[in-house]
Amino acid sequence: MVIALSILVVILLAIIALQYHTYRVRSYNLGQIHNKLKEIITGDTSEKLLIFTDDPGLIPVLVEINRLLEHNQQKAAHFLKMEQSIRKMISNISHDLKTPLTVVLGYIETIHLDPDMDAEERRVLLSKAHAKANEVLELIRQFFDLARLESGDTPISLSQVHMNDICGKNMLTFYDTLTVKGFDVAIEIPDKPMLARGNEEALDRVLNNLISNAIQHGGEGRVVGLTLRGDDEYVYVDVWDRGKGIGELHQDRVFERMYTLEDSRNKSYQGSGLGLTITKRLVEAQGGTIHIHSKPYEKTVFTVKLKRIAFAT
Repeated sequence: MVIALSILVVILLAIIALQYHTYRVRSYNLGQIHNKLKEIITGDTSEKLLIFTDDPGLIPVLVEINRLLEHNQQKAAHFLKMEQSIRKMISNISHDLKTPLTVVLGYIETIHLDPDMDAEERRVLLSKAHAKANEVLELIRQFFDLARLESGDTPISLSQVHMNDICGKNMLTFYDTLTVKGFDVAIEIPDKPMLARGNEEALDRVLNNLISNAIQHGGEGRVVGLTLRGDDEYVYVDVWDRGKGIGELHQDRVFERMYTLEDSRNKSYQGSGLGLTITKRLVEAQGGTIHIHSKPYEKTVFTVKLKRIAFAT
């Protein structure tokens, strides 16, 4: 009996010692975790927790803490990128507002300082001032349109839209201007009706932006085209040109706010840098996607993809 009790006491003491050791190890590991987390947060680093342990209770906790750290670091990186983008956007908007406003003030000052100015000259200057003021108004309109789209304050209602009609109408809007300027116009719209889930007003603006962009930045190729095609699930609209194109390094950034290539800041390529960003937001608001593929002086294509709706015969 005494031997049995002695064995039982020894077993209990061993269990207590093991539990105490486990407690000490876990306390030590928790202390390491605390110190490392404090170091990561204070230093604002991208490090992860690296604690060597075989404690089955701590391992999943460490895994989830590292996932949380990675998530927060990605959020911080995204916020920093957004902040830099906003700063650049404000800088560019300030520049693009200041330039035409300075010109407008110059015209007005010229008229003001010369009360005996010839009536025709005064009319020309007023016309130029009016055009520049409209540039400022258009830039402000685009800025607030983008702000509304990104805030979600103006949801876009979706319905069945006839893509053949929308594509044809928008290309015909530019047809006379293009032919007068010596452009070739290539339109490929199938006879079979193609329906998509979208918003007609938003699609008009998307196509208007893309065709204007092709004319403005792809003019050297002297050809602008639109192709409507589809498969069982989606409808695709390709707006293309054979101009100088967009280098591979820039293709992923053309939809960013206020991002413009160097020459698009020049007078010959004036633009706010908001047009393609608005275009992308409008396409996404319709559940679609847009991407670019460009080979300079061969073909630059912006492709809009929307969900297809079966045509009832």
